[in-house]
Amino acid sequence: MKTLYIIRHAKSSWNFDLPDKDRPLNARGRKDVFKIAKHLSFNELTPDLIISSVASRALYTALHIADAWGYPESDIQISDELYHTSTEDILNLLSQEGTGKSIAIFGHNPGFTDLINHFNETYLDNLPTCGVVAFELDIENWKDIQQAKATEKLRAFPKRI
Repeated sequence: MKTLYIIRHAKSSWNFDLPDKDRPLNARGRKDVFKIAKHLSFNELTPDLIISSVASRALYTALHIADAWGYPESDIQISDELYHTSTEDILNLLSQEGTGKSIAIFGHNPGFTDLINHFNETYLDNLPTCGVVAFELDIENWKDIQQAKATEKLRAFPKRI
């Protein structure tokens, strides 16, 4: 069995004249990421691998949650492939991962909502900013993720905590 955490970046700021990839978190985003990080710190499973989109808002979200999990920031992988991508591309990225039991990915919509709907029988209209959905996958190797059957294990949204 494998566990996949799908975590959308916290709310970002539009107050700066910056390229999309460089936008930082706004005040609500910073508040929400601390709330979600605290909630996830009580989860008994720290991921074996964290992969973040190259976008600043995703990486800052990953850094805060990694701290709550006790995951070394130097071990976070940064991937261009998670920046505004499709379900197929995310699955291809994950299928190349090693033998770790669990992976947390940090990125963006609409790809992350689409990925959740790929696995889930219950349709999710939108993964909110700083929202987390985790699945237990019935596979032994990440290369088999395309055919994985999934069971939702965790759903945490800032407004519900």
